[in-house]
Amino acid sequence: MRSLPFLPGEYRAMIGLGLLYAFRMLGLFMVLPVLSLYTRDLPGATPFLVGVALGGYGLTQAVLQIPFGMLSDRIGRKEVIAAGLCLFLLGSIIAALSSSIYGIIIGRCLQGSGAIAGALMALLADRTREEVRTSAMAAIGMSIGVSFALAMAIGPLLAEYFGLSGIFWSTSLLAVAGLVILWRLVPAAPARRQHRDVGVDPRQLIAMLRRPDLLRLDFSILCLHALLTAAFVALPLELEALGIAPRYHGWVYLPIMALGFIAMLPLIIAAEKYRRMRPIFLSTVAIMALSLLGLGVFEDSRWSVLALLFVFFTGFNLMEATLPSMISKIAPVGAKGSAMGIYSTSQFLGACLGGAGGGAIVGVAGIDALFQFSALLALVWFLSVLGMQPPRHLSSEIIALDETLDARDKQLSNRLAAIAGVEEVMVVAQERIAYLKVDRDKLDREALAHLSRRQQEP
Repeated sequence: MRSLPFLPGEYRAMIGLGLLYAFRMLGLFMVLPVLSLYTRDLPGATPFLVGVALGGYGLTQAVLQIPFGMLSDRIGRKEVIAAGLCLFLLGSIIAALSSSIYGIIIGRCLQGSGAIAGALMALLADRTREEVRTSAMAAIGMSIGVSFALAMAIGPLLAEYFGLSGIFWSTSLLAVAGLVILWRLVPAAPARRQHRDVGVDPRQLIAMLRRPDLLRLDFSILCLHALLTAAFVALPLELEALGIAPRYHGWVYLPIMALGFIAMLPLIIAAEKYRRMRPIFLSTVAIMALSLLGLGVFEDSRWSVLALLFVFFTGFNLMEATLPSMISKIAPVGAKGSAMGIYSTSQFLGACLGGAGGGAIVGVAGIDALFQFSALLALVWFLSVLGMQPPRHLSSEIIALDETLDARDKQLSNRLAAIAGVEEVMVVAQERIAYLKVDRDKLDREALAHLSRRQQEP
């Protein structure tokens, strides 16, 4: 069970799908640091409608991402991805041509309606062996983080020279580039299969919604992205009030986020290696609440605001990295895809609520009130996770079963469960795959290798 190199087709699929994911998220994120500045003078614009425009993509994304993923099981991955990119392109064009806040809202909602994340990850699973799939998905996750950081720097520059419409025309070009990559770089899709580590099984959704430990994490990601989107309703305005011209905002966000990423690395190591996940998790939520409260109190001090932003984004980066890991540890074996589907839906719903709610608060009570209310939401988040138990440090493993084994043999699950380090087992006979939850420190990889086989390239 040693680490295996990627096959050429797997590497090609990972690069192509990673670029697709990154381009799409770059297009969605580039407007975050500038939208509240460049839409406030549009006809019909109010702080509430600006917030709706900022987070509107999250509502359509939350509603459609699970159906799109399930549709890709029926009609094909590439077909669904292409349709989603076309919706993203249409939304970008409508927003670019709009001269009112309502057109921007329609465009943003259409951008989000191209909810292709599930189909992208399912196609990646189709094109990779079980032994390398986790590494491939981690690479895709890194591309999202890079796209977010780049968006913070590129968005203000594009807006300075080409206006808000220039950002949306840029996202249109990214959508077109995505379509070219999909049909020219990404390998042809093989026969479609369901993947319990990626796809959503409707039969599992109710069970996942009955798990308090998973619901705490779903509420956590909802709060995290609500706080992020709400912050971007106010942050551009606050930086401008501090005398920082909009064209320089990217040079504020980018180094702060980069330093925040560096600062969270030792915390990740302490949480994972030294099994300190619960105290670090709770401390991070508490510190984020204090940083938001500080942004509402020390709004006149440039250095105080920058220091508080560093604290906030350090916490954001840490949560963005640890929450999916915690879902993976806690979700029952063979149900990770369903658990992640609900988690992702909660994430996008949080972006919608944060944008609309943040805009409403700014319109009624002002920027300081928004940060104070955000701190209150973070306090509610802290109280909701106060009773959480430390997650068991288990990892997901997927093995393809040896051809000589009878996958329908009920004793096979017992043989797998008897291997040292294997905690949970689910054998899917029709796929000739076993989904495992394992303790990597105790796992007998040689014994597991006797029951698994190396697949050829899909």
